[in-house]
Amino acid sequence: MSGTHEPTGRVNVNTVAEAAQVSRQTVTNVLRHPERVAPETLTRVQAEIVRLGYRPSAAAQSLQASRAGAIGVELNALGAEYHNAVMAPFVAELTLAAPGHSFHMVTFGSPTHTPTLESYQQLWRGRVVDAFVLADTHVGDPRPAWLRDQGIPFASFGRVWDYPAFTRWVDVDGHHGTGLAVAHCVDAGYATIGYLGSPDGVSVVADARRSGWQDGCRATGRAPGPDRSGPDELDAVRRVADELVAAVGPGGAVVCVTDLHAVAVLHAVWRAGLEPGRDIGIVGFDDSELARMHGLTSVSQPLAEIARTALELVHEALGGDATRADGVLLRPGLTPRGSTRRTDTPPLDATRPLTGTKEEEKT
Repeated sequence: MSGTHEPTGRVNVNTVAEAAQVSRQTVTNVLRHPERVAPETLTRVQAEIVRLGYRPSAAAQSLQASRAGAIGVELNALGAEYHNAVMAPFVAELTLAAPGHSFHMVTFGSPTHTPTLESYQQLWRGRVVDAFVLADTHVGDPRPAWLRDQGIPFASFGRVWDYPAFTRWVDVDGHHGTGLAVAHCVDAGYATIGYLGSPDGVSVVADARRSGWQDGCRATGRAPGPDRSGPDELDAVRRVADELVAAVGPGGAVVCVTDLHAVAVLHAVWRAGLEPGRDIGIVGFDDSELARMHGLTSVSQPLAEIARTALELVHEALGGDATRADGVLLRPGLTPRGSTRRTDTPPLDATRPLTGTKEEEKT
């Protein structure tokens, strides 16, 4: 049922969407591609357009006619050696969702380890794209300030840490995610809950995930278990993972900052002669292909919803809509797999030393 309240300010696409109780994109489709809209919805939105007296400005219509209908997204903005397990599936979700928003995606990249502005300049000046979606945002990221200063529309997957006034971002609550992982481990019957993370200060995202584990443990009435840190590289984190598994011991579990760290713990459990799930629980983060291949329980990011939200934010930027009061923070889920599946087999004696056979990777 459509709304009946009267607008209190300038009527725009958002005003119509709210009155008709549909999304902004649906209103846009009614105006530009009515064949894509269900008849009942089309009638309702058109009625609200008439009632509210909404008229797209001539300038906006002219601008629309000159647009490329494309959005740029940079691949591996932190360099090819930086492991980002969600980037490829995120770009895939953007690509699938873009046509429904009257866009297509243009991907580009750089071999450097930091974002480069040259490609952004070339794509914008060549009128190849109308806007950008940023990913891999981080402290010291030069892209948001440059795009802002150039007046180029953009939205971001990830908060823009050096530009707090910017609110066209969508992000995932990593603190909630690791807290969810702790609760899952406790419900599964694990005692001590340890953590394998990134070194402090490496990223705001990693720090938030660690604090979520700490707060999650305290929320269950227990102190956080052993805490170790290691780089985002499997061989380099191997020794640290061995130490952590020994410290946690049979009957405990390890929550990890990424799925890659969880794979390192999995190998450490095998090297200790223990059984993942039965003896020590393991939870990763990102629910990536690594987690699926190795049977790892993992915190899952709602990538399809993130992509849809990012595209809606781009629409807002292109339409010149008022700045949002805040960004969009989504809660992750959790995908349980064998690494936290306990059997009827009694857990190993917690006093048993972790000096089993050196079983290497059982892949």
